[in-house]
Amino acid sequence: MAGTDVAGSARGSDAALGKTGEPPAAARSGAAKKVTLALLASFSALLYSQIQPPPSKIPGTPGGPPVTAPRTRLKDGRHLAYLESGVPKEKAKYKIIFVHGFDCCRYDVLNVSQGLLEELGIYLLSFDRPGYAESDAHPARTEKSVALDIAELADNLQLGPKFHLIGFSMGGEIMWSCLKYIPHRLAGVAILAPVGNYWWSGFPPDVFKEAWRVQFPQDQRAVWVAHHLPWLTHWWNTQKLFRGSSVKDGDPAMLSKEDRLVADKFEKRTYEKQVRQQGEHDSLHRDMMVGFGKWDWSPLEMENPFAGGQDEVKVYLWHGVEDLYVPVQLSRYISERLPWVIYHELPTAGHLFPVADGMPDAIVRSLLLGDE
Repeated sequence: MAGTDVAGSARGSDAALGKTGEPPAAARSGAAKKVTLALLASFSALLYSQIQPPPSKIPGTPGGPPVTAPRTRLKDGRHLAYLESGVPKEKAKYKIIFVHGFDCCRYDVLNVSQGLLEELGIYLLSFDRPGYAESDAHPARTEKSVALDIAELADNLQLGPKFHLIGFSMGGEIMWSCLKYIPHRLAGVAILAPVGNYWWSGFPPDVFKEAWRVQFPQDQRAVWVAHHLPWLTHWWNTQKLFRGSSVKDGDPAMLSKEDRLVADKFEKRTYEKQVRQQGEHDSLHRDMMVGFGKWDWSPLEMENPFAGGQDEVKVYLWHGVEDLYVPVQLSRYISERLPWVIYHELPTAGHLFPVADGMPDAIVRSLLLGDE
């Protein structure tokens, strides 16, 4: 009986292990799944750590950049750094707020001649947009919040009920938000080479495709990621496997013939390191995420916000045909859809035309005095 029991036990063990003495398929499959899940979890954790941007360096805090500019505190506790020029605001006939573009700061204000500032009595204000230079970052920034920041900045500095606005590039795109959310504060608007969101409703497929193809392939990919996978924007533009945004990298291949003549004005900026001193994510990357993100509305569907008003408020849109940063096709079509926008298309100009000799004064004269 004992021998029989041993033999039966052996046969049972053989059956459990299988004829070859190996664990059954079900056991092997279970172990493989556990290993796969463990590897997947480790990979996911590694990927998550790689795509997370580093924390911002907050101006005025230990380890952060120093605060050297005058700043105003907003209602939510954030600070905006600003720069004033022109005549004193108490004596000014015109008050203009300039909104800088991508990878810029308050010092990149439109270089209006001192003669014109004094002749027309212009007070000119520029500021660091959130996350740039010395203005606090705004992780919840939207296309609407920037417009509200501008209105609050004007109130804090006591500019009065109305002011003029000039916005360049990414700052130009913000002008559409100001026209939507704070039109009652605006005395006039100049939109210079504005970034356009390819996914705004209203663009016909042929306009979209024509503008899309103007971009370099790496910029097409960077813009696509910013729109569809915004959480991946930081990693995409900092990894070294393949090229990220040419605009962010300052690729000289994007300069048009006329841009090359004025590019040294940007290359010689003594304050260049200050622009990104808080980190790239809350300045450059968030600009892309908001600018190319999913908006709840489209500028192409806007009605004239000044129709029927007592004051004649004019909106000017300027764009260069040879612009390789921001395709002219988007601005051209927007101007066709919005007849209340006065459009100036510059046949030989690139993206940097606002810094060309004489252009700042021409833009400001047009805005304040009308086209001559």
